[in-house]
Amino acid sequence: MATQVHHRACHLCEAICGLVIETDGTEVLSIKGDKNDPLSRGHICPKAVALQDIHQDPDRLRQPMKKVTKADGSFRHEPISWDEALDTAASALADSVERYGVDSIGVYLGNPSIHNYGMMTHQGALFKLLRTKNRFSATSVDQLPHHLTSMWLFGHKLMFPIPDIDRSDYFLMLGGNPVASNGSIWTVPDIKQRIKDLKARGGKLIVLDPRRTETAEMASEHHFIKPGTDALFILAVMNVIFQDGLADLDHLAPFTDGVEIVAEAVRAFTPELAAQHTGISAATITRIAHDFAKAEKAICYGRMGVSVQRYGALNQWAIQIINIITGNIDRVGGSMFTLPAVDQVRNTGPGGFARHHSRKRGLPEFDRELPSAALAEEITTPGEGQIRVLFTGAGNPVLSTPNGRQLDDALEQLDFMVSLDPYLNETTRHADIILPPTSPLEHDHYDLGFHVNALRNTTRYNPPVFEKPEGALHDWEIFVGLGERVAQRLGLEAPKRIPPHKIIDAGIKGGPYGENTEHNLSLQSLIDNPSGIDLGELKPLLPERLQTKDKRIQCATPEPLADLPRLLAEFADDTSAKDEFRLIGRRHVRDCNSWMHNYRRLVKGKNRCTLMMHPDDAKAKGLENGAEVSIHSRVGVIHAPLEITDQVMPGVVSLPHGYGHDRQGIQMDIAIANKGVSCNDITDHEYIDELSGNAAVNGVPVTVAAA
Repeated sequence: MATQVHHRACHLCEAICGLVIETDGTEVLSIKGDKNDPLSRGHICPKAVALQDIHQDPDRLRQPMKKVTKADGSFRHEPISWDEALDTAASALADSVERYGVDSIGVYLGNPSIHNYGMMTHQGALFKLLRTKNRFSATSVDQLPHHLTSMWLFGHKLMFPIPDIDRSDYFLMLGGNPVASNGSIWTVPDIKQRIKDLKARGGKLIVLDPRRTETAEMASEHHFIKPGTDALFILAVMNVIFQDGLADLDHLAPFTDGVEIVAEAVRAFTPELAAQHTGISAATITRIAHDFAKAEKAICYGRMGVSVQRYGALNQWAIQIINIITGNIDRVGGSMFTLPAVDQVRNTGPGGFARHHSRKRGLPEFDRELPSAALAEEITTPGEGQIRVLFTGAGNPVLSTPNGRQLDDALEQLDFMVSLDPYLNETTRHADIILPPTSPLEHDHYDLGFHVNALRNTTRYNPPVFEKPEGALHDWEIFVGLGERVAQRLGLEAPKRIPPHKIIDAGIKGGPYGENTEHNLSLQSLIDNPSGIDLGELKPLLPERLQTKDKRIQCATPEPLADLPRLLAEFADDTSAKDEFRLIGRRHVRDCNSWMHNYRRLVKGKNRCTLMMHPDDAKAKGLENGAEVSIHSRVGVIHAPLEITDQVMPGVVSLPHGYGHDRQGIQMDIAIANKGVSCNDITDHEYIDELSGNAAVNGVPVTVAAA
């Protein structure tokens, strides 16, 4: 068969880099960057090449599996037909609804869901029939504070301010490492070159992070900051801007309210207070505040390090307030808003908060989802609304949510579990039925989620690289198949079978570049331009783009303002034990949470699952490089090899996320050979951001000793 050339966007992280894939029959011959992609410009990272490993992985499930348990408690999963799998799963869901009500169904969707547009367009085919309050996702162990801030300030959960790095001259970054992540809530391929360009034109990148990350290595300045104290720093910067008369809303002033209330609320958060706890001097904090406010085009941006801690929502709100009071929202070179071809801001609801709460701890919902830190207890706590049947989709919460061992045990207590997933992993090993979708290269692709986050307005659609194998189902077909069966059982209207590409076609035609516009885009336009279509640089869009009812930015958001006393109280009485360390995670360019460890191209090389510790701390503890150490928290203990390095600040230890492939019954040979340990076996389900309910998996108090 002749060599074929395919265009594709890599779906393995937010950068959505354009690819050119050459194939021969069913074999991938090469994967290269697409130089004609207007967003990625030919750049790719090592993950893109691993698409070949994913497609050809012998451990990837290719037919449904049923769990068979023996009398001695041992189990195995055996292949069954699609009809039996869908019938069995639908019956279990419908039975539980009829016996115990819709809230007896729990749902957890993982991070890969947003990388696959069929899961986004069609999950409602099942879940709209169930309407359970017990929904969970990776959002609440990741970006929930971003969504809340966008909803509070700009009126919609997806109104993310996007750093316009290509035109900026001052970038203040907290807890982000885009050189490793390729951007996060920020689709920014080829970030290394963009940072180099920023500095070459005289701009500055200032990074605050407890670890000297790959991004910090490229920065103009890097400052270590104690985990969990970022809010003190951010509020101190805000305080200086107000007190020194540097606030200037500029073009935002005509439609922005509540600034005076915020200024008064942050008076107590001085640079001197922040210096006591952050490890950054008052003089440095004041200088950074002045430099930021006086810069012509500045960006303040924070990511995982400031989101997944005890003040995640307060941090993200305060970061955007700084951007607002310096006029750097909706400004070229500041933080701007996208206008995607399929406009999710206009096509989806704005989101909501605290309309109902979890049963046991009263944690608030966001966008009809409860915090994932409550999942285990909602399974094990008896009473009305107890989760008895769990559906997981493209997620591995045993490794990805706090206190994974607790959840591991809780899953054993379920009446039934069904998983839509291509792998038999640490979570799906508990499933009674596993429903594996087609390979990513066997279905078409449109980045419904990440064009919302992109630093440039572009759009692209690509057909499948390979034909769908006979007898296989796409994820959207699985959702519809389950929905049809559940609807029939419960006497409800069955979902319609509309393929996702038709939904995208309608979204494009009805979007800001569709029919009746000069662009006149349709799905066919994208098919005719397989490298994507450039829709231009981000442009100022406010106040028209605001989704608030009065088209105004209300800075005096009641919820974060009410959270300020909690922050003051904690640091007015800092009684943390002096021998405790603060545990933080870390990202590697070859990793993406728990779903990248079964591909040889990505895990090759030296062991990355090590505990980083500063040399002074190691010396004080009498620990040597490479030694096995035990890491203890309130909820558990794990063991890992020690890596002594000055990349972390004293008092901080760092362990990567997503490892721990040592459970019985998983089917991922390469991951097992590189098993590592799960940091979430010692993160604490009760250690959360009390404002949002988001998991606080950074800054967890731990002790370290020789194993």
